[in-house]
Amino acid sequence: MAATQLTASPVTVSARSLASLRASSAKFGTLKPGTLKQSQFRSLVVRAASVVAPKYTSIKPLGDRVLVKIKEAEEKTMGGILLPSTAQSKPQGGEVVAVGEGRTIGKTKIDIDVPTGAQIIYSKYAGTEVEFNDVQHLILKEDDIVGLLETEDIKDLKPLNDRVFIKVAEAEEKTAGGLLLTETTKEKPSIGTVIAVGPGSLDEEGKRQPLSISTGSTVLYSKYAGNDFKGKDGSNYIALRASDVMAILS
Repeated sequence: MAATQLTASPVTVSARSLASLRASSAKFGTLKPGTLKQSQFRSLVVRAASVVAPKYTSIKPLGDRVLVKIKEAEEKTMGGILLPSTAQSKPQGGEVVAVGEGRTIGKTKIDIDVPTGAQIIYSKYAGTEVEFNDVQHLILKEDDIVGLLETEDIKDLKPLNDRVFIKVAEAEEKTAGGLLLTETTKEKPSIGTVIAVGPGSLDEEGKRQPLSISTGSTVLYSKYAGNDFKGKDGSNYIALRASDVMAILS
């Protein structure tokens, strides 16, 4: 999820509309008023962080939502090299500053397990950004929280709900025939070792169902699932839902 996102769905443009477009500047910001009619480009949407006016002094999330103060992007690499703004990785973590009252499953009231003040990691495209008191926040559902992080190293992540945390196996450096692979030809592995598991998801009665995957297992997981992370030791990690684990290898 980005603070500003430009999305467009397929549209049909008439010859007259194309003529109007050619007469306009190629830069979106310099289009003259009235160049594009609403009926011509109805699906073009610009979404940015909602700004809360200063007259409001607090935000209270509802239901199973939480309010998170977003961690600022890293300005330097681990080696101390200053990064330009375009190269700074968008953070996926922050501090919980407020929580909702929870939700009801069947007849069971389920409180939010994540306390205020907790440092969390959340799904990459989750939630809605809100600018409050000149600080970027995120409102998201509790289920979009990947895990708790009590240290500065991602390897210590404690996954929540039905998520598992995996240390990714290193990519093969040679083919089966012994040919050396370059970095660009190494296939991204989808095998790793489970180093932590969540407590499980809630059933229809609001009870936790423990995961069948245990720590220490070597697993095969869906290649495009989950959230990828780089540890301070240079190792690659991934957090994903248990349903994205396809098999246990032995």
